[in-house]
Amino acid sequence: MADKRGIDISAYQGSPDFAKLKGKVDFIILRAGYGRYPSQKDKSFERNYAECRRLGIPVGAYWFSYAVNAADAKREAAACAEVLRGKKFEYPIYFDVEGKSLVDKATVSAMCETFCSAMEKQGWFAGIYISRSPAQTMLTEKVASRYALWLAEYGGRLNWSGDVGMWQNSSSGKVSGISGNVDTDICYVDYPKLIRAKGLNGFKADGKPVLDNVGFRKGDRSEGVLAYKLMLKLADEAGVVSAAVDENNTFGEGTLKATNALLAKWGYAENGIAGEGVLKRLYSILKR
Repeated sequence: MADKRGIDISAYQGSPDFAKLKGKVDFIILRAGYGRYPSQKDKSFERNYAECRRLGIPVGAYWFSYAVNAADAKREAAACAEVLRGKKFEYPIYFDVEGKSLVDKATVSAMCETFCSAMEKQGWFAGIYISRSPAQTMLTEKVASRYALWLAEYGGRLNWSGDVGMWQNSSSGKVSGISGNVDTDICYVDYPKLIRAKGLNGFKADGKPVLDNVGFRKGDRSEGVLAYKLMLKLADEAGVVSAAVDENNTFGEGTLKATNALLAKWGYAENGIAGEGVLKRLYSILKR
């Protein structure tokens, strides 16, 4: 996929002329709100969302966090989900962690994991927005690799060696349709294709039913993942599915391919999620 160029906006951009923006940007990430309560919805969010939908501009959203612990992050996820209810987004829903929320590594990682996990359980494709420097010092490797990562760093270069989905490369961009400066972004992942295929963010998965919206997915690490991978190895030996998986507790590319192969074989959307439905169906096959 060729890199996509976009912007992120909030009420601070006033009332953009979206007709002028159409064709100038590939996507727009909207601030949905901030804090613990749905009443803290960004005052321009509804208009911005409606205009993007009307004109066919792909959108994502972010929730600005004031959390200082995981309990706060859980409440913010509930507020965000309420504001987003009934809407569709082609790009991820990001937890925006910065400023006073940058408490310490363990806490920030726990907050990010709590928010993103809560959003995923409700069918959203979740990610993290954070500046590059605190990303290196405040996120565990597990969290940084598990969720869609949107990093901010200005100056013409992103100094990050790991995977990254999107880069906010400037806060002083200029684009027709917006008066004044605007944040500009470069996206490296085909999120619209990925999100639609998985049936997330309000979309149905390519016309096929979704077996699981919640469960193990790429990047997860746990003893449960290991148990699932051992089931896949048994399924491979039984000729049920081709599964090139190792015996560790990480849900990697091989596990993803095997999971999607099973889903395709059973007639479900290939969303890469192994939840209760996949596990029960696979178990019933293996015990025959």
